[in-house]
Amino acid sequence: MAKIEWRPWLVVSAFSLVLFLITASTYSALGVVLPNMVREEHWSWTEAGLGFTLLGAATGASSFIPAFLIRRLGVRPTLVFGTTVMAAGFLCLSITHGPMVYFLGTTLCGVGYQMMALIPGTHVLAGLFKHRGLPFGVYFTSGSAGGVAGPVMALSIMHLFHDQWRHFWMTQAAAAVVVGAICVALVGSPAWLARRAEQTDREVADEVAKPRVSGVYRTAVEWTARQAVRTPQFYILLAAYFGHLLVGITVASFSIAHLTERGVSAAVAGTMLSLESLVGTAGRAVGGALGDVIDPRYLLLFALGALGVGAAALSVAHGYPMMLLYAVGSGVGFGLTALAVTLLLLNYYGRRHNLEIFSVTCLIGAVSALGPVIGGAIRDRTGGFGEAFQLFALVIAVIVAAAVFMRPPQRRTTSDETEAVQTESLRAALKTRLVEDPA
Repeated sequence: MAKIEWRPWLVVSAFSLVLFLITASTYSALGVVLPNMVREEHWSWTEAGLGFTLLGAATGASSFIPAFLIRRLGVRPTLVFGTTVMAAGFLCLSITHGPMVYFLGTTLCGVGYQMMALIPGTHVLAGLFKHRGLPFGVYFTSGSAGGVAGPVMALSIMHLFHDQWRHFWMTQAAAAVVVGAICVALVGSPAWLARRAEQTDREVADEVAKPRVSGVYRTAVEWTARQAVRTPQFYILLAAYFGHLLVGITVASFSIAHLTERGVSAAVAGTMLSLESLVGTAGRAVGGALGDVIDPRYLLLFALGALGVGAAALSVAHGYPMMLLYAVGSGVGFGLTALAVTLLLLNYYGRRHNLEIFSVTCLIGAVSALGPVIGGAIRDRTGGFGEAFQLFALVIAVIVAAAVFMRPPQRRTTSDETEAVQTESLRAALKTRLVEDPA
């Protein structure tokens, strides 16, 4: 009977808890608390919306910070810095009496989001598991669940404090410190993480060397970030990541306003947005279970197709059939695309340099944060949001067409590279054997 390794799954649980909380506290909760902040501080909605844009832009633009810190200092110090930045962002939101401190708070929250969750989480989990579909599915599903729970959490805490929104942000600062400390304690020492990563690399190499039976492609060569960004496959995956954020952020920002302008009640429009988040959570859970059985490229094609259909349906929706098509399509597409892209980057380019490769991919989030700006400009010019969602559906269709013809990248290895890999694998195997059996 195979021995169950509980420690890697404990790390999955710790990172999942972090991703759940900070997703719920930032992107989901801010929209609920913001009307109270605007009303009390007498801000314009332009100022309020700019805070959202800065949150998304900072999340994307700061992706190199955790990658740099992890390489120089390690995972634990990076998590400590990230926790500090996130808590500082929440504290800025709690004490703001003007838009500038509000802007600083949302920017710090965006930077902290990357430093606490996406970059460290994907880096560590990639080194702990040979088959990554299920752990990544659990991890990304927790983020979607945070998106569902965020509004409920915000409303409940606000009710507890009699609608005092400053107390809500103070509570989130304290919660960020608690879950950050838990993750730092459970993530493991640098030596243990290095041993696990070496073991995972050997197991993956052994599996790749055998005849492929699962149909899931995995590279036998470790690509550097510079080599990866020279392949067309990387830019297709980058475009897919951009497209899912472009549609997802814009839907979250304007779907309720768009539907109410088309005669749908605010309650029904809000229910559709909640349904979209629930479907996204389920989609990531199912995708994680299938990620090691079905090639993630097919998951990506399905997800992008659903995302495009959802955006197109939303553009003309005013009755339940089209609204359900929008909620299910965009929910599945948004939830599954990020998971599929993450798995494909690992399968196509390897684990060793994935920290830098994934950081470059996350950088596109700074550009996709312009989605609400583009949607708002189209609304001001045309009088409705429909054309914006149709434009974004067209963008997704172009990405789908490129992904249909995408095949795994190939790179020839020189004899020196092959010898170096074999030597490194042999050295790691001997080192592990000496640790396990000193005699």
